[in-house]
Amino acid sequence: MRITDTSDLWWKNAVVYCLDVETFMDWNGDGTGDLDGLAHRLDYLAELGVTCIWLMPFYPTPDKDDGYDVSDFYGVDKRFGSLGDLVEVIRSARDRGMRVIADLVVNHTSEKHPWFVSARSSRTSPYRDFYVWRDTPPKSAPEPIFPDKENSVWNFDERTGQYYLHRFYRHQPDLNVANPRVREEIGKVIGFWLEMGMSGFRIDAVPFFIDDEGGADDDYGDGHVYLRELSDMAKRRRGDAVLLGEVNLPYKDQVKFFGGPQGDELTMQFDFESMQRIYLSLARSDARPLARMLAKRPDIALRSQWANFLRNHDELTLDKLSESERDEVFAAFGPEKRMQAFGRGIVRRLPPMLEGDPRRIRMAYSLLFSLPGTPVLFYGEEIGMGENLNAEGRHSVRTPMQWSSAKNGGFSTARRRSLPGPVTEGAYGPEFVNADEQVRDRDSLLHFMRLLISRYRTSPEIGWGELTIVKQPHASVLAHRVTGPLGSMIALHNFAAESLTLEIPVDGGDDDTRLIDLLHDGATAVTSKGTAELTLEPYGYRWLRVTNPGTRRIG
Repeated sequence: MRITDTSDLWWKNAVVYCLDVETFMDWNGDGTGDLDGLAHRLDYLAELGVTCIWLMPFYPTPDKDDGYDVSDFYGVDKRFGSLGDLVEVIRSARDRGMRVIADLVVNHTSEKHPWFVSARSSRTSPYRDFYVWRDTPPKSAPEPIFPDKENSVWNFDERTGQYYLHRFYRHQPDLNVANPRVREEIGKVIGFWLEMGMSGFRIDAVPFFIDDEGGADDDYGDGHVYLRELSDMAKRRRGDAVLLGEVNLPYKDQVKFFGGPQGDELTMQFDFESMQRIYLSLARSDARPLARMLAKRPDIALRSQWANFLRNHDELTLDKLSESERDEVFAAFGPEKRMQAFGRGIVRRLPPMLEGDPRRIRMAYSLLFSLPGTPVLFYGEEIGMGENLNAEGRHSVRTPMQWSSAKNGGFSTARRRSLPGPVTEGAYGPEFVNADEQVRDRDSLLHFMRLLISRYRTSPEIGWGELTIVKQPHASVLAHRVTGPLGSMIALHNFAAESLTLEIPVDGGDDDTRLIDLLHDGATAVTSKGTAELTLEPYGYRWLRVTNPGTRRIG
């Protein structure tokens, strides 16, 4: 492997930044974020070190589900600007070294989409079979995604006297992906946005998109064959296109969605398993739950990649934990009912959950960027933004980006999702939970995140190397090593409030080997026994490049 190979599979060492145009930057002064505002903040993102911008839905929508109820897959909601404005953003981002991917929401449409409007007008509509209809709901049916809002995935339509399937809300009827015409339309949507300059897609709720649970056509066949077809099409249209899938399933099932050893389905998948164990380890001050889960990560194809994250735009799901483990995390980070959602998740951001402790917050993000895979940030994480618990449910973490200390972070009017009540303080108190202040403060979280991103980008072994859990005696410490053709790095993270000293083995090391600290000044020698002694402060962290006299690159 050569360093230039990293540009072929660019996603393996990318930095992905998720944002909602509506809440990111209000440039036109009407209280809603827009594409002009995003364009004016591209330099900020480039300086942070972002290499890929993930746009949450920007399509025309009735906006009953934060834009995920799409009424036109080929347009831009007029609140945000025009298709021309979006193309200008894509072009300008590319000029600054950043790709753009879009949310692909094709498991359902809005009830206002012309397809569904026609489908419910008559049983003989040419779009009737674009959706799943039944005279009587099946006796066995999946549970609704939002059990607090829906009691069934089937809704009766009085106009035509049949029930239609909706896994999410009743105003979001599921598309019948078994229908070849629907597949053709989805292909057109993908092809359209690739032609507009997108570098790929984050695919929403992939298992619900391709499975047959709920009653699609018996001749649907294997959904993975269809997913493979979509992947092939995207690669034909744009060779470096990426498909980032939301697949909240156990590892053994995620391997299938990658396409197994061939890696010919999803390019990337979020690692929900490890994310949830990070929070369990934080709650216990015990790194072992995370270490055990990382050790279970299955091998994946060279072109495939894990996407690591601490926070996303939904509730912080804890569904992979046992009931008792989930209760532990709730008690530590979401003890109030208003902080919880659906009995399985938390609607808070990381800094308030960690009580604004800069040591713990920095340790958590150091961990994120050191884990094998590709880090994904949710807007505002780099400045320690908090949540607004006065906003309902998931909206508590989707509040306007805090560009300044002005009310609503510079948004000119109170928006629907910014209900009365302050955003919770982040890592540095309210005066520093904004980007403008932190850009000028060299000790800020923002500058620390820039450092992490810089070190991550110059450490390709994190994205390309193999993971080893390093044995050591302290339950509170995660010690892991990533080794690839271009280097080897050991990372140490202390989940506890006590300082400690530990001795770690450095396989392949000798008395000429040194561990160069990548986040702080200094180096540690490896003894003739092939070990190194190191000290970690409370919630301390170290990134250590393994070097010897013949190593060309040491940082």
